[in-house]
Amino acid sequence: MKVAIGADHGGYKLKEEIKKLLATMNVEVADFGCSCEDSVDYPDYALPVAEKVAAGEFDRGILVCGTGIGMSIAANKVPGIRCALVHDTFSARATREHNNTNVLAMGERVIGPGLALDIVKIWLETDFQGGRHEHRVEKITEIEAKHAGVK
Repeated sequence: MKVAIGADHGGYKLKEEIKKLLATMNVEVADFGCSCEDSVDYPDYALPVAEKVAAGEFDRGILVCGTGIGMSIAANKVPGIRCALVHDTFSARATREHNNTNVLAMGERVIGPGLALDIVKIWLETDFQGGRHEHRVEKITEIEAKHAGVK
């Protein structure tokens, strides 16, 4: 599995912890920044991760900022991205099983590293169930197509 990861200054420390976990899971990871705790703009890091996942260059993406909210909003602007903001293990599993999410967003200021690492592990190891959920995900794709180019 190939994972693209990115964070702003509010998520930098947690991003670094997640990278360590991914290494132990033998996950190939590409870090799209940022590389410090100096103030930066989260869309600058959400966009390349989302674009790389949408293009199929990476299987999944992980984004971290202070709350995860800004990252998830920015990532979901890229067609083909289904980014979920997750701060509990139940949602981590459900968002993969039911929504086939391809990008995970979390907030470093919202959850601790132990829980965040559990979430990442569950999210990466959970498969999409398909079946009754498939047509719902297809409807999301139809919404994207309907609004393509609309500002």
